[in-house]
Amino acid sequence: MIACWGAGRAVLARLRPPSRRDAWLEAAMAAALGVGLYICAFQALAIFGLFRREATLGLVGAGVVAAAWQWRGWRADIRALRAAAPATPPWSRFERIAAIALALVALPALVAPLAPPAAFDELMYHLPYARLVAQQGTLGIHDWLRYPWFPYNYNLLYAAALQVGDDVLPHFLNALAGALSVLMIFRLGILHANRLTACIGAAIWLGMGDYANALIDMGVALFVLSACVALWWWRESEPSEPLRDGTRWLSLAAFCLGVAAGSKYQALIFLPLVALFVVRHERRVWRAWAPALLCFLIPCIYWYARNAIMTGDPFNPIGARVFGFTEWVPADYVQQVADVRDHAEMPNALIWSVFLAPFSVLWKRSAAVRAAGWFCLYSVAVWVVTSRYPRYLMASFPLLAMTAAVGWQVLFGWIAAGVRRLRGAPAAVAPAGPRSGAGVGDWVVVLLLAVLAAVSVGQTATKVSMISLTPEAREAFLRKHVPGYGVMDYVRRNVTGRVYQIALNEAIYYGPNPIWGDTLGRWRYRDYLLLSPGDTARKLAAEGFTTVVMSPEMVKVLSVRPDFDKYYGLLHEQDGSRAYRLLPATAPLTAP
Repeated sequence: MIACWGAGRAVLARLRPPSRRDAWLEAAMAAALGVGLYICAFQALAIFGLFRREATLGLVGAGVVAAAWQWRGWRADIRALRAAAPATPPWSRFERIAAIALALVALPALVAPLAPPAAFDELMYHLPYARLVAQQGTLGIHDWLRYPWFPYNYNLLYAAALQVGDDVLPHFLNALAGALSVLMIFRLGILHANRLTACIGAAIWLGMGDYANALIDMGVALFVLSACVALWWWRESEPSEPLRDGTRWLSLAAFCLGVAAGSKYQALIFLPLVALFVVRHERRVWRAWAPALLCFLIPCIYWYARNAIMTGDPFNPIGARVFGFTEWVPADYVQQVADVRDHAEMPNALIWSVFLAPFSVLWKRSAAVRAAGWFCLYSVAVWVVTSRYPRYLMASFPLLAMTAAVGWQVLFGWIAAGVRRLRGAPAAVAPAGPRSGAGVGDWVVVLLLAVLAAVSVGQTATKVSMISLTPEAREAFLRKHVPGYGVMDYVRRNVTGRVYQIALNEAIYYGPNPIWGDTLGRWRYRDYLLLSPGDTARKLAAEGFTTVVMSPEMVKVLSVRPDFDKYYGLLHEQDGSRAYRLLPATAPLTAP
């Protein structure tokens, strides 16, 4: 964290300060920029096969030195900003209660990263990919992973973490993205709305964030939010700067979007909206758009150019219907789309109030609130049309949370007005005392935060129980939460040949490295399991496999097939999952 802040601050200190200063928002932006710079540095090292532990420690050390070098100047900036800032009223009783509730909501996020890796996607490809990069020191195409061609920017941070620590450390880099974006939302709420909005928005985003894994969605959310902040700094700086030096913020926004697009394809959906926003205010190609485009491409061009050159599809595999199928076949594409649709559901109810934000006085007074609202409406509309899978909306969750906080205040304001009418009070503005209608509305808002806090206390207890302080506790936790962990761990420690797993995708991180088998791609199950047991065994043996691992469900289906025991010998069984060795197969391979 210190190194990221130091690297980012070294760059931001050379840009003209934003028109509306906020020391903590700028510090969070510096840290986010530093994360992006480290991602680019790790990517460059890995491209040339130089991504080693020594290089990682050297880069982190350089960032810490940069932070120490700038510490005194940053403190001086804070003192100057405090001296120049107008006097602010003290926090009201309701605001203090909301701040306490916000702190309680943060408790699970502080504890959650300490649990061992157990989330489906982090075990299926995020951490396996990071482990390979950490071990090999270079980028590669690993066709045994579900998504070998995806952009993996944020995963490079996990690879660096695995070089210097254990597999819990990547959770903290995921949590760092969440913490920085929460701080940004809190400061944006104070700058453009009020303290209560800031507390509600930060609490909502804290409640929706997932801090117990090494996924990359919160990292993408951080950089999308950082791009929006930089864009707004650019928009606010434009009228007062004849030389248009504010375009530097445009380049920073483009860089942040590039980091996001190099981490997950879903970040590309924001480019049309950003382009429309920018083109309304800036049409100079060479002095504004060209530097911004360059800054966008630096963090992500490698992934898209590599894919285009090697497969013809820069967006492999999601561009298959346009550019042609390579690793996937049309049936894989259909299955993936169907799986996303099967998991489609409404997002967290806490953000539904975003549609009430246009009825707020803040919507009328603040152009920033309106911009955030339009961003949210665009994101939700695209999400509804494309997937309706909640995690694909997470990149928009921070601004959705802040805008929803404005909507919640509208809703509770209506409730307060109704209470006043029931009391027979006039509908006009009521006194600001604790017994007024406005006070009732504030109490309802605080009650909402109190409910969130109560839930978070229970979640904190659950997260604490997941912390594994000893190898025995870790073993028990993983056997309970990761199906097939026991047999995968056995195979990793005792089998040397190639291993094919069946329906144990969520445990491959704990198996041998690499391990083949998936529902999609070159090693898809249906290419093997639709054959007879003998033909499957011969096909696997011809491709160099010596061992098969399968889930309890597949054991019940496959082990009862005729002649199964002629071709598969039991190696190990644990928690219902089994590992089999391939026995000699001499009969000729027949057609399926």
